[in-house]
Amino acid sequence: MTEATNSGFAMTSAEKIALANRAAELLVERIEELPQQNAWEGDFREVLEELLLKDPPEEGQPAREVLEMAARDILPVAMRLDHPRCFGFVPSEPTWPGIVADFMAAGFNVNACTWLVASGPSQLELVVVDWFRRWIGYPESAGGLFTSGGSAASVDAFVAAREAAGHPDRMTVYMSDQSHSAFKRAAMIIGVRLECIRLIPTDAEFCMDMSELARIVAEDRAAGFNPIAVAANAGTVGTGSIDPLAELADYCEAENVWLHVDAAYGGFAVVTERGKQLMAGIERADSIGLDAHKWLFQPYEAGCLLVKDAATLERPFAVRPDILQDTVWGKNHPNITDRGLQLSRGFKALKVWMSIQTFGMAAFREAVMNGIELAEQAEEYIAASPVLECLNSAKLGIVCCRVNPGDRSLDEKAIEDVNRTVLAHLFWDDLAFISSTMLHGKFALRLCVINHSTTWADVRATLEAIERFGKEAIPAG
Repeated sequence: MTEATNSGFAMTSAEKIALANRAAELLVERIEELPQQNAWEGDFREVLEELLLKDPPEEGQPAREVLEMAARDILPVAMRLDHPRCFGFVPSEPTWPGIVADFMAAGFNVNACTWLVASGPSQLELVVVDWFRRWIGYPESAGGLFTSGGSAASVDAFVAAREAAGHPDRMTVYMSDQSHSAFKRAAMIIGVRLECIRLIPTDAEFCMDMSELARIVAEDRAAGFNPIAVAANAGTVGTGSIDPLAELADYCEAENVWLHVDAAYGGFAVVTERGKQLMAGIERADSIGLDAHKWLFQPYEAGCLLVKDAATLERPFAVRPDILQDTVWGKNHPNITDRGLQLSRGFKALKVWMSIQTFGMAAFREAVMNGIELAEQAEEYIAASPVLECLNSAKLGIVCCRVNPGDRSLDEKAIEDVNRTVLAHLFWDDLAFISSTMLHGKFALRLCVINHSTTWADVRATLEAIERFGKEAIPAG
């Protein structure tokens, strides 16, 4: 028997604890100082390359110095998604128990793949997925799994849709012109040709036009195509709009087409009574994508896919190579890897469970409603402003506007130029961060108001900055 050698990675208990304590101190300091910082910080590649593009050291450095370097030079140079005035794209403000949960899951080195490898984590994932199932209103036959996010969930969902349709030739899928680009990518991954991805026009409220959907599907069937899925929106990332879910469910049942609902952004509004009413019909979808790293206030990554019948995922994904033959132990228990494309999987459910156990559902309902109500208050402010024009009715925490002086005869190009200038000023010269989108050909400034620490003072100050920069950007004369 050979003598054991000391690992080159060894650290004493005191060193491990000191490093973890310092990391916690840095994170708490960052969170507490965040409101005084800008919501965005970035730099150009050549600057960052000069700082970071170096050969790896042959000999190690003190761990605390490395940690401090990361906290000083790398991690802050990014959008601060958890900032109370971060309104761009989809912000994300995680709970502290959720952050600690990721640390714990990494420390236990969990691979949440099979029952044999991770029985406790597998059971907890089933529990949290079942919470989601009940909030949605799905039957007990439903199931699902955590994913990296909506993109991976949409791939898994389209695989299930393809298999349910019998893997036909000349497949087509349908989504609105407001749908997330992830769905085009997912469709191509499962073998749908780009020219067979149909974008359905939307109405004045940015919801899918049902008459256009029916017309295009009928034309495709007559031309020999095989519709396999409709991807509906339960909270578009552009405007928060919700497609007519109950009507879509009726239509897809009649046409024998899989209905997937993208609820990655807005889905967790169902924890509130208001959200349940808005999402009526979602429980009839064949599959639903949700992102807990958005409106359930978790660290990235925490996506989820739910399907009405768990077997529709297991049929295409349950492939067992010889290397996994020992997973026969627990064969009557669910192996999460049989439900999606990943074998090696992080333990994403722990952060949701720890957060909800710590704060309770009442706190989450209040936080979701805060975002909805602040966006509606912003819409009222915009409507009363002599400088701003509202471009959508506030839905699910999202409101879009633009600078548009009504007493001036500016054409659409000039108005867009003004608003691009406003966006640039906000980008570089203000504490807040917002993003833009195009709404039926109009350039829009978009505020997504969902962070749980955001107040009306934060929203109002940002709208006032838009007005101020807007007045400066309007051409003289």
